[in-house]
Amino acid sequence: MTNVAVCSRSFSAHPTLRAELLARYPDARFNDAGKSLDGAELVDFIGDAEKAIIALETLDAPVITQFSKLKIISKYGVGLDKIDLRALADAGIRLGWTPGVNRRSVAELVISLAISLLRRIPFATSEVKAGRWKQYSGRLLSAQKVGIVGCGHVGKELVRLLQPFGCTVLTNDPVEYTDFYQEYNIQPVSLQHLITEADVISLHVPLDNSTRNLFSQDKLQKMKPGSILINTARGGIVDEEALLDALKQGPLGAAAFDVFASEPMYDDRLLSLPNFIATPHIGGSSVEAILAMGRAAIDGLDNSVETSIFLK
Repeated sequence: MTNVAVCSRSFSAHPTLRAELLARYPDARFNDAGKSLDGAELVDFIGDAEKAIIALETLDAPVITQFSKLKIISKYGVGLDKIDLRALADAGIRLGWTPGVNRRSVAELVISLAISLLRRIPFATSEVKAGRWKQYSGRLLSAQKVGIVGCGHVGKELVRLLQPFGCTVLTNDPVEYTDFYQEYNIQPVSLQHLITEADVISLHVPLDNSTRNLFSQDKLQKMKPGSILINTARGGIVDEEALLDALKQGPLGAAAFDVFASEPMYDDRLLSLPNFIATPHIGGSSVEAILAMGRAAIDGLDNSVETSIFLK
């Protein structure tokens, strides 16, 4: 029997995914202790397994070089920023990965966050709870100018969901999706143009050396006065110290973040702001997306590829 180790806590706790994996791999081991595995604990848990399912665990070179029998890593989720792909390729470990499997879940969260901020729902709720009844005005998402930074799987899904709202959509991506842009009447623009023109900006790029602190103080200060910034991609794309200043002093009107440079995030300076929404990395955590990601991870155990193809 092939030995499979499931590192992910949420996968391990999901009865349907457990049953479906055990149907294929009866000897699979699960993280039933619910521990966040890292470093030596991660190495010990995987042990002599030939295949493993991981989620948000960090697989860096010092960890990867300690695996004795591991042949395949399958990703529960879509982000690869916590995996040293070069070290994985050098170790001859294959990767099972299905991009975009949670795109609808993330895109719907973006829509809900945008509407919440535009209509000032969190602020209005807190006012009512404090005993103050006043009908605050807000803005419609309809007809707003929406900037999408990164037009991959999630970015495209967001474009589709925005269609009934009649928004003008600006995109910035190094890849030219010409046919898609023409189909949905999208304007690909420079990042500088997008930052200064968009009423709502949503981030959908991976975290790497080219995107780390992409939204620095300089870019945040150039955003349209009263604009909204939404990050459901990866923490570290936005300089959070600069974000704090931009929310307190302008030009940002509001922001909603599902991801942070360090998680869990308990920075009261941000969390106490009335124009900031924080969610605990739930973009891909809809019931439907969890099942889709889990089943993709199970499939990845049998349909992996050479990790070297992911290296740029």
